Amino acid sequence: MCTTEITDVKELGETLLDVAAFLMNNGASSNRVRLTVSRISEAFGYQSNLLILNTALTLSLNKGGEENIYNSLRRTMPPIVNFRIVSAISRLSWSVEDKKLSINHINEELIRIGKLEHYPRIVTLSLVALAGASFCRIFDGGIFEMGVAFVATFVGLFVRQELTKRGSMLYFSVFFAAFVSSFIAGMTGRIFPFEHIEHAFAASVLFLIPGVPLINAVSDLLDGNILTGFARGVHGMIIGFSISFGMFLSTIIFGF
Repeated sequence: MCTTEITDVKELGETLLDVAAFLMNNGASSNRVRLTVSRISEAFGYQSNLLILNTALTLSLNKGGEENIYNSLRRTMPPIVNFRIVSAISRLSWSVEDKKLSINHINEELIRIGKLEHYPRIVTLSLVALAGASFCRIFDGGIFEMGVAFVATFVGLFVRQELTKRGSMLYFSVFFAAFVSSFIAGMTGRIFPFEHIEHAFAASVLFLIPGVPLINAVSDLLDGNILTGFARGVHGMIIGFSISFGMFLSTIIFGF
């Protein structure tokens, strides 16, 4: 094999690992990661074998059924869900196949995609808080309880975001956010005793439910990715325990 081809394979392998890491770090399922990597590698004439673990990725490439000509490992970060990035990379993979993009072009697009931001913070806080108030209404809460759920959710999410920015451990930030949200609801219920304040109390922590990890865990298990699915399921369960413990502390304080 010529030196130029070896260099191209290394560049392609590093790019594919970047793609896989981007997807894993932003909440994609293992099957989606594997399909996206395979689509790009096949566009360059290579077959990929990707081993996905909860904190690492191992990639090997071969051509025409020959022995592997590239092997490498990449660590992944704890996921911070951003489906805008997941969707953008998925579209990029189809463009690679349809438009025959070069590796340099793909890397430039990955840099651009990596700079995509979430929605403005105030929009996220307001809409998530509105969702909390809506859940309270579903639980049969009145206007007052919905208002309490809105404020408690807003403040709880703000606290979690601040703790995350300061590098706090995920489970601690979830626990503290659940405690703050339920504490606000419980304290308001003590100051202004309403008949169904428990509806706001329960709805105030629903924004913390780990929907993406649990959905991905089930998806991975059904696809046969047992280790990754089990790890994601345990991760979701620990988040659930953190939420429960935060609420439990508030119930002790207010005697619900």
